[in-house]
Amino acid sequence: MFTDILQVESAVWHLVIIKPGCNRLFLKEGGIDLFTRSYRIFGVQRRPDNSLFFKEWAPAAEALFLTGDFNGWDKFSHPYSKTEFGKWELILPPKYDKSPAVDHNTKLKVVVHTKEGQRLYRISPWAKYVTREEKSVIYDWIHWDPPQPYIQIHPRPKKPTSLRIYEAHVGIASPEGKIASYTNFTINVLPRIKDLGYNCIQLMAIMEHAYYASFGYQITSFFAASSRYGTPDELKQMIDVAHSMGILVLLDVVHSHASKNTEDGLNRFDGSDSCFFHSPPRGEHSQWGSRLFNYSSWEVLRFLLSNLRWWMEEYCFDGFRFDGITSMLYHHHGIGKAFFTGDYSEYFGLQVDEDSVVYLMLANHILHTFYPDCITVAEDVSGMPAVCRGVQEGGLGFDYRLAMAIPDKWIQILKELKDEDWDIGNIVYTLTNRRYGEKCIAYAESHDQALVGDKTLAFWLMDKEMYTNMSFLSPMTPIIDRGLQLHKMIRLLTHGLGGEGYLNFMGNEFGHPEWLDFPREGNNHSYHYARRQFNLVDMDHLRYCQLYAFDRDMNRTEDKYGWLAAPPAFVSAKHEEDKVIVFDRANVLFIFNFHHIKSFQDYRVAVELPGKYKIKLDSDEFQYGGHGRLDHNTEFFTEAQPFNGRSNSMRVNILTSHF
Repeated sequence: MFTDILQVESAVWHLVIIKPGCNRLFLKEGGIDLFTRSYRIFGVQRRPDNSLFFKEWAPAAEALFLTGDFNGWDKFSHPYSKTEFGKWELILPPKYDKSPAVDHNTKLKVVVHTKEGQRLYRISPWAKYVTREEKSVIYDWIHWDPPQPYIQIHPRPKKPTSLRIYEAHVGIASPEGKIASYTNFTINVLPRIKDLGYNCIQLMAIMEHAYYASFGYQITSFFAASSRYGTPDELKQMIDVAHSMGILVLLDVVHSHASKNTEDGLNRFDGSDSCFFHSPPRGEHSQWGSRLFNYSSWEVLRFLLSNLRWWMEEYCFDGFRFDGITSMLYHHHGIGKAFFTGDYSEYFGLQVDEDSVVYLMLANHILHTFYPDCITVAEDVSGMPAVCRGVQEGGLGFDYRLAMAIPDKWIQILKELKDEDWDIGNIVYTLTNRRYGEKCIAYAESHDQALVGDKTLAFWLMDKEMYTNMSFLSPMTPIIDRGLQLHKMIRLLTHGLGGEGYLNFMGNEFGHPEWLDFPREGNNHSYHYARRQFNLVDMDHLRYCQLYAFDRDMNRTEDKYGWLAAPPAFVSAKHEEDKVIVFDRANVLFIFNFHHIKSFQDYRVAVELPGKYKIKLDSDEFQYGGHGRLDHNTEFFTEAQPFNGRSNSMRVNILTSHF
């Protein structure tokens, strides 16, 4: 047994590893502040007397200076003092009028002198606001200390038992061809999310990233909310308004890698090829072109864990979706692994990066200790066991993992198979293939399927006819009919059977007709596809509003009956010839007919609870773009006839999904 007792600032943290390679971590009480106090100590802190305390970590630097608007950009007038362990400190006394020496909304730079004689101009890794002038390439560090900061007044909503997530990107959340704002999202998008019945938003691309087209996955300033959408206070207000609506807000956090940018990123901050990262080649991701953190470094742990606490406390986020977990968990980063078979040798061996595993355990332990209602979601394609089990059990401590195989399955089916060739058993297997006791977020499609180069479900189903035949003023074509019906059925089946939470990417709820492509050289820097056309839903003569209405009522029905919070469904039928799926969950009976031409009269279906049943959600209703063929006043009574593993059964009419 190896025990390492670490002591800093009178706080003690015990790491006890059972044996090398075991991936187990026992956390003793005390010492949590060891990692998380630095989120206010580092960077810049205004003290009660209005003096400013600057602190950086640059172990390879020869000298550090602070320069900016406050001193006329004098590069040498304000040197930092070097302390222990590569840390540097600087105190600026207040002005003669007792106001801070650095004014709010003015520019700063850290000047790093290296041992090789280089002079480097850097942004503090702890900078909480950075902006870029219109014609500039490099971001500027802006001192953010408003005299009257926004104060959030609404408490965090309670953690819901059923998690229904609306994945969103602030910048594209407008029909206009421009970068949309936090304020636009607050006024125009939050009411839609509330109306749709989602109780959680997963916000992408909030942590500052210099390259807009990276979708927020090449972070340059980890403590700064992206200024391209507005100010930090406007983001705080947006979250506050969401909380007032009972909606939680998760941050898409990227701790798996960082941008290679130097002047406005973390890379080579102190002039060395390491600092926050491993030295190459271990410290470089060959496919992403980014830097990889050194999770064994004491100060890197402080930086990343402090970053989590910053977003929780400064902005009142309710949790995190951790991006790129697969890359973190393995030394191979998933590169060259077309798929994981599920064999345990893939998850436990020398290929596992134990430093990363320990970091994720620490992160989840601290988050759930400080904030018991905090929600953490892992984006892991490998299926590593115990990712969503408690740290005290030897797990990584996440609340949910994304069921990433489900959207891949739907895309594969629509891309490769005719309707009559759908493998019903394989669909059910994919939707139910998860470890009991580890919660999954199911989704039919996310932002990945909306990106240019891929196609959304709506596009796979209806393609170019979405541009010409989505109006009520023209007859419904067979392609549009099939597309509308399958779009609804795929989403409901995924919602009901696929997991313990559900996710939708913004715009996909109404079958957004175009892909997502950020402005870049390849499209002449156009914003035409970097937007979501919510205006299409508001046009009463277009069929998009019908898909929207079904998505809304699907969520509202789940809110009433709570199948996401219920134990996994019992699948009583997955009939290959009939293309019928029947299952019950949370006292709700789900019946799907995917046959492209056949309807069935008096079809016997199994059900556990005896009694009277009524239709509660019907994808064939006129308001959802259906054909209105079922009478909702019909009452269905069970018979005491066991069938397909259930105690009771009844006969129903099951219509083909489309003409």
